[in-house]
Amino acid sequence: MEVKTHGYVYFFGNGKADGTAQMKDLLGGKGANLAEMTSIGLPVPPGFTISTEVCKFYDDHQGSYPEGLRDEVLKNLAKLEKLMGAKFGDKKNPLLVSVRSGAAQSMPGMMDTILNLGLNLDTVEGMIAKTGNERFVWDSYRRFIQMFGDVVMGVPHDQFEAALQDVKDLSRKVYDVELDVKDLKEVISRYKQLYKKYTGEEFPTDPMDQLFKAINAVFRSWNNERAIKYRAMNDIRGLLGTAVNVQCMVFGNMGDTSGTGVAFTRDPSTGENKFFGEYLMNAQGEDVVAGIRTPQSIDTLKKVNPKVYDQLCDIRKVLENHYHDMQDLEFTIQEGKLYMLQTRNGKRTIFSWLRSQVEMVEEGLIDKETAVSRVPAGEFSKLFAPILDQKVIRDLGLKEVAHGLNASPGGACGQIYFTAAKAEEVAATGKDVILVRSETSPEDIGGMAVSRGVITCRGGMTSHAAVVARGMGCPCVSGVGDIHIDERNQVLTVNGTTLKAGDYMAIDGFTGAVYATKIAVKPSEIVQVLNGDMRESESNIYQNYKKFMGYVDEIKTLKVFTNSDTPKDTHMATLLGAEGIGLCRTEHMFFGGNRIISMRKMILADNETERRNALAELLPMQRDDFEAMFTELNGKPFTIRLLDPPLHEFLPNDSTTRHEMALTMHKSVEEVAQKSSALHEFNPMLGFRGCRLAIVYPEILEMQVTAIMEAALNVKKKGVKVYPEIMFPLVGNYKEFLFCQKKAKEVIEGLFEKYGQRIDYLMGTMIEVPRAAITADEIAKAGAQFFSFGTNDLTQMTCGFSRDDAASFLGHYVNDADKQFYDYDPFATIDEDGVGKMVKIAVDLGRSVNKNLILGICGEHGGDPKTINFCQRVGLTYVSCSPYRVPIARLAAAQAAIAVKKSK
Repeated sequence: MEVKTHGYVYFFGNGKADGTAQMKDLLGGKGANLAEMTSIGLPVPPGFTISTEVCKFYDDHQGSYPEGLRDEVLKNLAKLEKLMGAKFGDKKNPLLVSVRSGAAQSMPGMMDTILNLGLNLDTVEGMIAKTGNERFVWDSYRRFIQMFGDVVMGVPHDQFEAALQDVKDLSRKVYDVELDVKDLKEVISRYKQLYKKYTGEEFPTDPMDQLFKAINAVFRSWNNERAIKYRAMNDIRGLLGTAVNVQCMVFGNMGDTSGTGVAFTRDPSTGENKFFGEYLMNAQGEDVVAGIRTPQSIDTLKKVNPKVYDQLCDIRKVLENHYHDMQDLEFTIQEGKLYMLQTRNGKRTIFSWLRSQVEMVEEGLIDKETAVSRVPAGEFSKLFAPILDQKVIRDLGLKEVAHGLNASPGGACGQIYFTAAKAEEVAATGKDVILVRSETSPEDIGGMAVSRGVITCRGGMTSHAAVVARGMGCPCVSGVGDIHIDERNQVLTVNGTTLKAGDYMAIDGFTGAVYATKIAVKPSEIVQVLNGDMRESESNIYQNYKKFMGYVDEIKTLKVFTNSDTPKDTHMATLLGAEGIGLCRTEHMFFGGNRIISMRKMILADNETERRNALAELLPMQRDDFEAMFTELNGKPFTIRLLDPPLHEFLPNDSTTRHEMALTMHKSVEEVAQKSSALHEFNPMLGFRGCRLAIVYPEILEMQVTAIMEAALNVKKKGVKVYPEIMFPLVGNYKEFLFCQKKAKEVIEGLFEKYGQRIDYLMGTMIEVPRAAITADEIAKAGAQFFSFGTNDLTQMTCGFSRDDAASFLGHYVNDADKQFYDYDPFATIDEDGVGKMVKIAVDLGRSVNKNLILGICGEHGGDPKTINFCQRVGLTYVSCSPYRVPIARLAAAQAAIAVKKSK
């Protein structure tokens, strides 16, 4: 049994503290930093912190405390009374305190605070006699009743606000500060009536009763709805709970020489190294953020109180030099004297993260590893996405008409259309288009490619629309269930609003917001520079990005490849730092232009001769794409997956398109329908696809291998280095690999003889079938030179989930606190305990045969920071992800390298 060397309560004050900044898990961020600021000599009002252990005990024991806690609180309260020369609850010389929450990880605004605790009618008179400021004391009392009633007892906040407004209206006052003593007494009277109405009891007058009820409320706030939601949204896990900080009150509402404010040691929006903040004179903390009065910029404090301003500037430097990061601080000025109430690492935009960390490295404040380890990889995509003009949204007071999943980041605005064909037609005229679909399919890829943004009524974060849109860098909001599409009449309805084709909508892929109006869109500066539309010298954001990514590449050891199917995507991916292509899905090349016609000819062929004739039409198209991509890669590895999906995906599923196809193919509609029916499968994911297509129809493999190697040989003739890697999908048995390898080698050797030259190439497989993972040694012995883990399918087959159908239950498995069978969506972050073990088995078995076996991961997991950390730990060679996730993956790879280094 663990023996506690300290109680549950930690004191700070008079330059000494029981805690330190390193004790955040126990004291919460606020308590640990109050202790630290006290120890380094900053002016912090004294107090004590009740540890997070008590919160855990409180939750586990139906709201009761550990034995001896009450005595500890009273002991530390007596110590505070002695230090302050005042007594809690004393009628003549009362001590007032604040009670605040504070978890180990900052959760701004999520939990609860009570100020001015200890006031009742007796102590009010004592405070008036002590301060000589009657208005200040009554104002503090009305604030206390409101906070206590709201936070501790659940009296609706808006009811207090309404009562306050009624008194202001009656007295013809606009601002709270204009209320006189008579007005404030009326407010208090109304507040107490409200309190009794909602609680059934009188407002408590015993300060000790007030204190312990407030402590209980803070502990309860750990599991209030907004705190739980905030932790889920920010992936905050594993904390004991919140600490409670009881601190001697200092007052910013004592008159014009008093005030309160919030400041950042650097600009939280841009990262600029300047003091940034706001304050209000004659106010308490909540006034600054309530919006009733307009706060003043921190630099104007220099005129109001130069001494305090200079002291704050000195403290700004002290805190940054001490914590080595941008700080978010709160302060109060009481009758001209400054007090520090909080410091914490500041929340900031990704642009501020980038600039602040680069400049701190250049200032010598931190090293490169520290800078790289801090910047949140999950936020990095926001650097590259276009954005809706938030100023326009604010100025016009625009409200979202619906909300969905923020499936792919960025802002987009355009005219809505409901089919991919119409989207392509309109986009070709130069207009901005938003494609709105109930759900997307591979046939929609052309329309998606030309659209500014995509909206779907159904589908989750790993739906077709989400995955493809992220790959294209196209903003997408998926799963907008409030939108209902009438395809016959080409209109949609959403929450009472009807929009027809050609009307404007706007989406925010960062938040999931959907607007039924036209909103200006601003491009990312980094993308403008990469595309040559802006000079590097004109963009501070790009310059900071370039420096930061230099740090990243110095540190990371995992290679970062991209998933790319087009020359355009390959170009962007290489600009974003991709070191090769880890997955080219050749089937995506068959949907554009006339290619789909040739593909359908091949599928509808009645014999091998017809099939080979159709494939002969496709070969030059594939070869041209491969040549362009080899050229863009300029000597980087190029992994090409042969045809994978079932053939029915290339056939139309509606009668109109079937009629068109029948005419083009010179077939009857009945023949087309019959072929489609013959290809139908009950479970196509496990059906006639992948290497099975190549085994039954080897001519498909022969055409694709010919296109790959002819393209490589042609590009090599031009003096460009080429490194083709041919990947056979869905191999589950080493004999399948041997068959495909033999057929491919026959084609390649024939081409080498024809061209009179040879090039190096690799052959490998996708490990996506559990049987392949547990027989990986046999596949390696068969000659596989690389494995690429297709974790989307490996997850489906290992867990028994269909990615397309799991949305109906997977949310419960992940998000319900009483279930949570999986920590994260296994299609977004690899399931280490299940799928991860499959990967580890395959890694170990494969490398037992070939220690130089190249190992990678592709699909959506390749761009997920948590999965990348796993890949680093199990010893993969590379990760591969969609082009616009390449910078995220590079950063996550560097952070994983740092984490593994520290763990040794």
